[in-house]
Amino acid sequence: MTTGHLDKVALDMTAQAGAEALFKGVPHPKGRKPFPGAICASINDEVVHGIPSETAALKDGDLLSVDFGVRLNGYCGDAAVTVPIGNVAEVNRRLMDVTREVLDIAISMARPGVKWSQVAARMQKHAESAGFSVVRDFVGHGIGTRMHEDPKVPNFVSRDLLEDDILLTEGMVIAVEPMINAGGYGVRTLGNGWTVVTKDGRFSAHFEHTIAIVKGGCEVLTRPR
Repeated sequence: MTTGHLDKVALDMTAQAGAEALFKGVPHPKGRKPFPGAICASINDEVVHGIPSETAALKDGDLLSVDFGVRLNGYCGDAAVTVPIGNVAEVNRRLMDVTREVLDIAISMARPGVKWSQVAARMQKHAESAGFSVVRDFVGHGIGTRMHEDPKVPNFVSRDLLEDDILLTEGMVIAVEPMINAGGYGVRTLGNGWTVVTKDGRFSAHFEHTIAIVKGGCEVLTRPR
């Protein structure tokens, strides 16, 4: 199967739901071609913003990360998942599992009154204790009537976060999206202007949910029901 076919499936589902695909046509920050896909389909060392293509055929051993966002009835949802294709190397399967666990940690801790630095510290520690690294150049975000809203929601602790921490409050809606690399956290952008890959060529994994902070905890809005 190609990632272009997956993109068509996503577009068809979006149309059937009466929704709007958020990624398709997003302007490039430096004036290059808008993003062409409804989904981001990132394979192996591609961290985020992989462009779906009819020539990008999936093969045994690949890790595929699919990021997808829509607007429905005026509100946005954003989610990502990494899936193994066929027989995946043990280190890359572990990378996928740990990245999912990092997101689960954030969901388990998210509740009113919690500072995000506490959550991010646990997320970062879990990834690094497994021998992996947390991408620094891309973070989660607030989400509502627009795809990207304040605050920025990092998956690691930085001086900026400690100086301007995020206090979770009831009613906040955030997209939490750990991107974890098997090697170093350094990334670079390919010549197409969109696709971000690991600098060392090691694999990367990406999981994301849109969550609402509610009384006593959080509700995962993008979890299948």
